[in-house]
Amino acid sequence: MAEQPAFLVSIPEAPVPDHGKAEWFRGAEGTTLRAATFFPDGPARGSVVLSPGRSEPLEKYYEVVSDLLARGFAVLLHDWRGQGLSARSLPDRLKGHARGFKPFLADYGALLDAFEVRMPKPWIAMGHSMGGCLTLLALAKGEDRFSACVLSAPMLGLNTGGVPPWAATMLSWTLARAGLAGQYVKGAQYDPLAQTFENDTLTHDRARYERYMAQLRADPRIAVGGMTWGWLDFAVSACAWLGRKGAVEGVSVPVTITSAELDDRVSNPAQKAIAGRLPRGRHVEVAGAFHEILIETDPRRAVFWKAFDETVDAIAPISPSAVG
Repeated sequence: MAEQPAFLVSIPEAPVPDHGKAEWFRGAEGTTLRAATFFPDGPARGSVVLSPGRSEPLEKYYEVVSDLLARGFAVLLHDWRGQGLSARSLPDRLKGHARGFKPFLADYGALLDAFEVRMPKPWIAMGHSMGGCLTLLALAKGEDRFSACVLSAPMLGLNTGGVPPWAATMLSWTLARAGLAGQYVKGAQYDPLAQTFENDTLTHDRARYERYMAQLRADPRIAVGGMTWGWLDFAVSACAWLGRKGAVEGVSVPVTITSAELDDRVSNPAQKAIAGRLPRGRHVEVAGAFHEILIETDPRRAVFWKAFDETVDAIAPISPSAVG
C-alpha cells in the first residue's frame, strides 16, 4: 500500500472536500498510516485534528470536514491503525483489532509531529467514540499542543449488552492473553457491506447512512467489521484508565463532551462523570440522538455544532473579514 500514492475515495454522493490531500506517514514501529489535510480558501482560524471512531475510515467525515472548512478551520483527519487504508495487523481486513492503547497513542503523537509545521494554531482536538477516547487519553497523558477539545459520544465506558462490566473486562483480558486476541468476540462477526439502515441504531438519517454505505461499496478496502477479543481488551482497559481517580484531572484545556441520548454503544453516565472531573469540562446531551451524532439528522447535528462553536469561538475568534 505504501508504495502507491495515498488517495481519497470519492463518489458523486460524497466528493472529496475542497483542497483535500491524502498522505502516508509513519506511526509507531514504522507502521504505514494514512492522513488527509484540508484548508479553507482564506486564512485559517486554526486547525482541527479530527479522529474517527471504531471501524470508521476518514472518508466518512467529509461532511464534517466541510462543516469545519465553512467555519474557517484547517482540518487534519486520519485513519487509525487497523482502519481505513492504514496498515492492518491481521490478514483478515474485516477484523477490528487492537493491541492495547499505547500503539494508538504513539501513532497520534507521530501524526501531530508529522503535520505540525503545516497546521496553523490554535489547535482543536475533536474525536468521535473510540477516537474521542484516544484523544482524551492523549491529553490526559500530557499532550499539550491543543487549546480545546470537543468530543462526540466518546468511548469512556462501554455498553456491554447486559454483561456486567467486570465480567467483560475479565473475559476479554483472559482470552486476549490465551492466544485468542485475534478471534472475533462471540456474536460480533458481521459483514459491514450487508448492514442496513433498519437493523442498525447509528443514526435516524437514512440519507447520511446510505451515503456512507455507498462509500464502502465504492472501495471495500476501507471497511471494517466486528471486534476481536484484542480490541475489546484495549477498549475496556482504555476506559478503565480514564475512569481512575486523577487520570483526567490534570487536563487544563476546555473539554466539551456531547452525549447521544439513545446511545446503545457507549456509556452516557461515564461521559457525564468524566466531564464533571475535568477542570474545564462541560457535558451536553443531544436529545433523541443515536450514537453517530455527526451523521444524525440536521436538528441533532445542530446541537453538536452549537456546543462546538461555544467551545472554540473564544479560543479561535472569527476574523472580521470572514463575517458577512
